[in-house]
Amino acid sequence: MRIASRVERIDPFYVMECAKAADRIAASPACDPARGGEPMIYLNIGEPDFTAPAGVQRAAEACLAAGRTQYTPALGLTALRERIAGWYRSRWGVEVDPARIAVTAGASAALQLVCLALFEAGDEVLMPDPSYPCNRHFVAAAGGSARLLPATPEARFQLDAASVAANWTPATRGVLLASPSNPTGTSIAPAEMAAIADTVRARGGVTIVDEIYLGLGYDEAFTKTALALGDDIVSINSFSKYFSMTGWRLGWVVLPTALVAPVEKLAQNLFICASSVAQHAALACFEPEAIAEYEARRAEFRRRRDFIVPALDALGLAVPVKPDGAFYAWADCSRFSPSSWDFCMRMMERAHVAMTPGRDFGPAAAERFLRLSFANSMSELEAAIARLARELR
Repeated sequence: MRIASRVERIDPFYVMECAKAADRIAASPACDPARGGEPMIYLNIGEPDFTAPAGVQRAAEACLAAGRTQYTPALGLTALRERIAGWYRSRWGVEVDPARIAVTAGASAALQLVCLALFEAGDEVLMPDPSYPCNRHFVAAAGGSARLLPATPEARFQLDAASVAANWTPATRGVLLASPSNPTGTSIAPAEMAAIADTVRARGGVTIVDEIYLGLGYDEAFTKTALALGDDIVSINSFSKYFSMTGWRLGWVVLPTALVAPVEKLAQNLFICASSVAQHAALACFEPEAIAEYEARRAEFRRRRDFIVPALDALGLAVPVKPDGAFYAWADCSRFSPSSWDFCMRMMERAHVAMTPGRDFGPAAAERFLRLSFANSMSELEAAIARLARELR
């Protein structure tokens, strides 16, 4: 069978390959408490350990009981688009026209739709290295190419306006950023984000910002939406991270007005609509009791960050830039191994702690850095640090 060449341009998702390896080891006697083993501690997957609040689950049950399971408009329920716009107003102080919001089947669908609407063969998109691998693969699937620019700790592992200007070519169509970022948990300072947007705008390009971790910010100096910079910014968001609805597959994108109709046409043909049950349930995410619960969870993630970062530093797994958002620590393991892949595999086998090597996130520091997710309980994080200390000391 002939396979389309675009598949060859997309690398495997090594996070998932590591997860398979962790599961294999977890099923061995070494991880079986009945045989004297210790269970695997999973700090490798970027998924909150919290589930949707009770009110959201009740809303889904009510939707099913009432039979509200039909297709919705391709851009989503009007009521949900209005609730999202209200959240931008109350949380971020930004006015967003609900007509510019498209509800999608997760942030992944939002990125796919935006890339298909904007990029074609020969187009180049600038991205930082390190960055979330699937984002560059969405560009590749649309026929374009992502050009990864090495980003240093001094730049918070992010692009800046100077690097964007210096690397812009006639083929460059825009930038795809993430703030806060996966895998580093670092954000772009608002002034620098404004400078990047101005640089891209002056060259006729488009600025796309993945903001799916924006709700999980811990430093007011950074927790600002790029949508405040103008109506030409494309912002991707999701109900997966702050709202703890990963498997519900629900996200959204805020679009420039000129992009709404093209994205709607693509959505109608490729997806019809996002899950109607998930959309009806998500309306409850914005109720005061749900927001209060989400804010308590955000405080808990911050508490975990404040434990795990100094603990890793003390072990010699230095975290060069303290994460200001998300639930990741980007740690340097080069003191212990020239290969983060080998180091993570060894820690899975000996410490029974699963972490993600840097291979997925770009070549610049793939062998030096690993990503640790602190989306796990404090007791599990403390146990993981104790096990790592046992092996590393």
